Amino acid sequence: MSPRRLAVRRESWPLERPFAISRGAKSSAEVVVCEIANGYHAGRGECVPYPRYGETPSSVEAAIEGVAQAIADGAGRAELARLLPAGAARNAVDCALWDLEAKTAGMPVWKLAGLPAPLPAITAYTISLGSPAAMGAAAAEARHRPLLKLKLGAEDPVACVAAVRANAPGARLIADPNEGWSFAQLEAIAPELARLGLELVEQPIPAVEDHRLKGWASPILLCADESFHVADDIAVLADRYGAVNVKLDKTGGFSEALAAMRAAEAAGLKIMVGCMVATSLAMAPAALLAGAAAYVDLDGPLLLKADRAGGMTFEGSLMHPPEPSLWG
Repeated sequence: MSPRRLAVRRESWPLERPFAISRGAKSSAEVVVCEIANGYHAGRGECVPYPRYGETPSSVEAAIEGVAQAIADGAGRAELARLLPAGAARNAVDCALWDLEAKTAGMPVWKLAGLPAPLPAITAYTISLGSPAAMGAAAAEARHRPLLKLKLGAEDPVACVAAVRANAPGARLIADPNEGWSFAQLEAIAPELARLGLELVEQPIPAVEDHRLKGWASPILLCADESFHVADDIAVLADRYGAVNVKLDKTGGFSEALAAMRAAEAAGLKIMVGCMVATSLAMAPAALLAGAAAYVDLDGPLLLKADRAGGMTFEGSLMHPPEPSLWG
């Protein structure tokens, strides 16, 4: 067999409309793609560098290039976990290795990983941060979608949720302030948010303040996001949150995402499978985890002006599993 060759490239995918969270806004998805070829087959993985963790497209591209020789020399997923820390770079390489193995073996990744066959799943659809009026108008456009995820900030979160609820009365609602609230604000508004039917709040307060959640009886399910990266984090978070958001760009790939998911299940925590804004190539590995998740948030391609060729199929918010030609 020919030696493996690693290639990496950066891509920019324009968004349908600007996407705003409590930390800022963007108009395109900046992704890094890793491809590993062995002369007969090629595997791909896509990641999104996240400034919250000090990542940039340049730093992630360099990190991936830094393991090219090790991959050529035969390093596999276990060695990769020692070569790169959890994060976007390792995610792209790990997913490329899984894809290459599946294509070489002629067997889908879900079988290789011992998972059940993936089924269609309902994904959340994200309403970008805005004024109550703007979020209400966006909710009216998306009122046919069964699950809406609201990006919230410190200003008027109750009014924003109320506006969405008024304009999408039949939708289930979850929210993500991206560490944007204080514990005092969370404590004050949680009962009203619960009365509005909000089911879950991701990472309401800064990760460094998680200890304040210990012993507090929240009326809403709290989900760790920025606080949760890998399986070893569960031990600290299990008495503070009722759910964790498994994102491959945080875990460092599909391999650790599997371990993180199983650790969360063992601890009795609910699972959300989440994503950054990216193309279907980034969603495909996470889609294989959807069967174990109470909440699926893999709407990245729905926020783009156009997805990559051969991308995943969405019927409204119903997400179909990826085709092997895309990934896995």
